Amino acid sequence: LLAEQGVCSTDKLEAAAADYEFDYAFLQGLPYGDKNRLEGYLFPDTYQFFVGDDPENVIDKFLTNFDRKLTEELRSAVAGVNEMLTEKMTENGFTEQEIANSMLDLHDIITVASLIEKETAKTSESATIASVIYNRLCSKLYPCLQIDATIQYALDERKEVLSNADKAIISPYNTYTNAGLPAGPIANPGINSIRAALYPAETDYYFYALGNDGVHKFSKTYYEHQDFLASLAGETADEEIGGDAQQDTGAEGNDADAQPDAAGTEDGGNGNGT
Repeated sequence: LLAEQGVCSTDKLEAAAADYEFDYAFLQGLPYGDKNRLEGYLFPDTYQFFVGDDPENVIDKFLTNFDRKLTEELRSAVAGVNEMLTEKMTENGFTEQEIANSMLDLHDIITVASLIEKETAKTSESATIASVIYNRLCSKLYPCLQIDATIQYALDERKEVLSNADKAIISPYNTYTNAGLPAGPIANPGINSIRAALYPAETDYYFYALGNDGVHKFSKTYYEHQDFLASLAGETADEEIGGDAQQDTGAEGNDADAQPDAAGTEDGGNGNGT
């Protein structure tokens, strides 16, 4: 969009994102050379830019806004998340070393927030989505997040429906084949998603799926989750039959295809376009 509006070319923006040294503490340790290096930190907001501006100035506006939005209270809340993870992992039988290796830093929190950003259908669900992610990170039974949005990020182009081959793609972002978090953020989360990552709901949910009403259904067990998926399939079949019956009158049938994966995300995307 910035390139389309004549602010700066895509090539210059990508080069600056990959290699320019922006002076922010939250970027320390991020390796140079990747055009997606700043993924997660380009805070989504309304901005004013000059036509023909320098790419460093353009990107710095996003980073400055992120730095301002991430208050000291929010930065300090990372410790609370790690306390919660430690308690859950201890209860689930993880060793002290495993727990120590699983502690999160700010970059990890922004990664979680990016998953929430892509998975949430309504902002009221964000904290519950966060709870599912953390419950899985603390689980030996469900070590993989299995979030479709991470596969979409790894692919060269977005697909409406992911195949099994897509879900087996070799990528550090593949949360079907790799336990734990993806290699980094997959989107630039807003403040609601960041707060949800820092202040998740307390639940026993491990699954969710988007219903035909646009609201996620959360489940504690695999069997409860499968029952909901079966009900979705039944609703879809009924709607298809109804749609066929209406074809003669000129009305279009409503094919509400929902094929959630094991973690409950949807191959075809959720309410916010993931």
